[in-house]
Amino acid sequence: MRMLRISVVALFGASISLGLFGSQAAAETRTINLNGFNEVPVVITGATGRLQLKIAPDESSIAYTLKYEDIEGGDVRQAHIHLGQKHTTGNIVLWLCANNPPITPPASIPAPPACPPSPGTVSGTLTKDSVIAFPAQGVDTMDLSAVIEAIRKGVAYGNVHSAISPMGAVRGQFFGSH
Repeated sequence: MRMLRISVVALFGASISLGLFGSQAAAETRTINLNGFNEVPVVITGATGRLQLKIAPDESSIAYTLKYEDIEGGDVRQAHIHLGQKHTTGNIVLWLCANNPPITPPASIPAPPACPPSPGTVSGTLTKDSVIAFPAQGVDTMDLSAVIEAIRKGVAYGNVHSAISPMGAVRGQFFGSH
């Protein structure tokens, strides 16, 4: 009986502590599926992809995993997150992976990992240092919060570019409302 009372008191104390001090916030996960029908212009392809983001509770970083398969020719050149509404194209704000010129990340951002051939998986972590500024769209240098807001509002998308489809092979729009 004494052990039961001690357990109840300890459980009550832990509940009070959590109520007073709060619990640690969890990372926010956003996942999109990528396909050619979402590309602008449309790409008729069997290629697919999946991009998962984990936004840190303090918005200081975004951990990501990008998977893709059946990219024609297998030669993936680059992948990004862009600002842009559905059915439009927009500026690159975050690089997910890169391989070959002619388009390369700016020297001002950390070099992204190499894009593996298709099928492939690439992972990494993006920080404020990874952001490419576009002041005309409200994104300043190191403004990861603005990019996170665009992702949450559904005005950002991820895509994968290949040698055969340099404008984009597969794409997925983030969901949200604005």
